[in-house]
Amino acid sequence: MISRIHAFDALDNFRDYGGYGTAAGQALKAGRLFRAAHQASVTGADLERLGALDIGVVVDLRRPVERRRQPSKRPANFTGTVFESDLDEAGEAPHITFLKTADLTPDSGRRFMTATYRHLPFAPAHLDLFARYFRALGDSDRPVLIHCAAGKDRTGMLAALTHHLMGVGHDDLMEDYLLTNTAVDLVGRAPGIAEQLKALTGRVASHDAVVAFMGVEPAYLDAAIAAMTERHGSIDGYLEQALGVDGPLRDRIADRLSA
Repeated sequence: MISRIHAFDALDNFRDYGGYGTAAGQALKAGRLFRAAHQASVTGADLERLGALDIGVVVDLRRPVERRRQPSKRPANFTGTVFESDLDEAGEAPHITFLKTADLTPDSGRRFMTATYRHLPFAPAHLDLFARYFRALGDSDRPVLIHCAAGKDRTGMLAALTHHLMGVGHDDLMEDYLLTNTAVDLVGRAPGIAEQLKALTGRVASHDAVVAFMGVEPAYLDAAIAAMTERHGSIDGYLEQALGVDGPLRDRIADRLSA
C-alpha cells in the first residue's frame, strides 16, 4: 500500500490516486496521478516539494472567479502545461449562493450536494477539461495533477472516472473518493469552518451541517454515476460519447498508467 496522503504546510488534500489494483490483475502506477485542493497558499517549502514531483500537466477545474480570487502558485522549475476553462465564467459559484441563501442544515446540505453531483458531469467546463485530461493521460509520460478548490467534488469525480476507466474495483474507487474526509480532518476542522460560514453568511451552521456540506458521502458520487447512466447508458458510455474516450485512447492510457 502506497502512502496516499502527502503532507504539505499549506496545501490541503494532496494525494496519490494511483497504486490501486485493476480487474486485469495489474495496478495503476504510483507517483503518476495526483489530486489536491488549490495551490494559492503554498509555502516556499511546499513549492519545492511540488517541483520535485516533476508534474507535467495540471488540470485546474475551478471557475474563472475562483482562479482570480485564489491564483495558483507554481514551482520555480515548473515546465508543465496547465489546463483551465472559461466556459463557466458567468455568475457566482453555486455553492456560494447556496451558503448565502439556504438554511444550513444536514438535510439541505445533502440535498444540495446530491443535486450538484447530478449536474457536474455535464457542465460545459467539465466536459472540456475532462476530455483534455484524458487525452493528456494518453499522451504524457509525466505525472498529472488534478485539483479544484477543495479537491473533493470536481476532483473526486474525475479521479473516480479515471479509476473506472482503468478497471479499479468500485470499493477501491469509493475508498479513494471518501479519503477526502480523512485527508482534510473534516471532523476536527468543522468548528473552524462553521465560524468561516458565519462570517460569510451571518448565520450559524451546526457541526453536522458542516460535515454534510464540506465532506463527501457515497450518495453524492452515486448520484453522478446515476446521471451519467441515465444519459449515456453507463459510465463507459459517458466516457466515450461525452468525453471522446474511445478504444484507442483507452489503450494508450492503459499503456502509460499500468504498472
